Amino acid sequence: MTDRYAVIGNPIGFTKSPFIHGTFAKMTGQDLSYEAIEGPIGGFAARVDQFRAEGAKGLNITAPFKLDAFAYATELSESARRARAANCLKFEDDRVIAENFDGVGLVRDITVNLAVKMKGRRVLMLGAGGAARGALLPFLRQEPSELVLVNRTLSKAVALADEFAGRGPLIVSGYAELADLAEGYDVVVNATSASLRGETPPLPSNVFQGAELAYELAYGKGLTPFLHAARAAGAAKLADGVGMLVEQAAEAFVWWRGVRPSTAEVIAKLTVPLT
Repeated sequence: MTDRYAVIGNPIGFTKSPFIHGTFAKMTGQDLSYEAIEGPIGGFAARVDQFRAEGAKGLNITAPFKLDAFAYATELSESARRARAANCLKFEDDRVIAENFDGVGLVRDITVNLAVKMKGRRVLMLGAGGAARGALLPFLRQEPSELVLVNRTLSKAVALADEFAGRGPLIVSGYAELADLAEGYDVVVNATSASLRGETPPLPSNVFQGAELAYELAYGKGLTPFLHAARAAGAAKLADGVGMLVEQAAEAFVWWRGVRPSTAEVIAKLTVPLT
């Protein structure tokens, strides 16, 4: 019997997940189907109950349901607990196991696909929302020399850093104070929504000085204001989040199926040139 999986979100028409997982299944010879479900706002649990009753094996979760999925689960991984959100569920009888692969997918894209080391490097993370929360633990596990978390509302960054106290060299800053800290960073990651509004975070000009990588979590937007500023300042490599998208999907596929698919072909097909 073909195993069923899906992604749930609202809206869901934009999703690349059926293409990604369909390609993974063909690559690895896995007998599965994968669909997109537009979940009703306020009706996440009932829709997932229905999907499970139909014999489903797992589910990817995208906006706005990652908090709903976290609440729905019966078991949480450390990554899901730390992120306080789930982007993947596995169904085993009455068990609903939650994972969050966003951060590990981002780290794999940076360290494997882009061949940029994070160990012993200075890393700057812009934003203290859900995307940043999910990435902090995987980033700290890479053992950077320091990880600076900057946010418009400093108290939000401080509260987030308090949760990760003792896990690594995490420093918090507001944008105004960042100029005093900035001596150039090796890796600069934009985890804010500024690029979706066509805006650039208020960064000091020297942030990108000597940077090996400027990484934009948004994907498919071409050369965003953040990436444009990084290029103008001389950052050596630019990347958007398409690799993260594919790598977090690969992590889910491994978790569900026990086999790791190749990601390079899928990333290449989904990449929008940064022009």
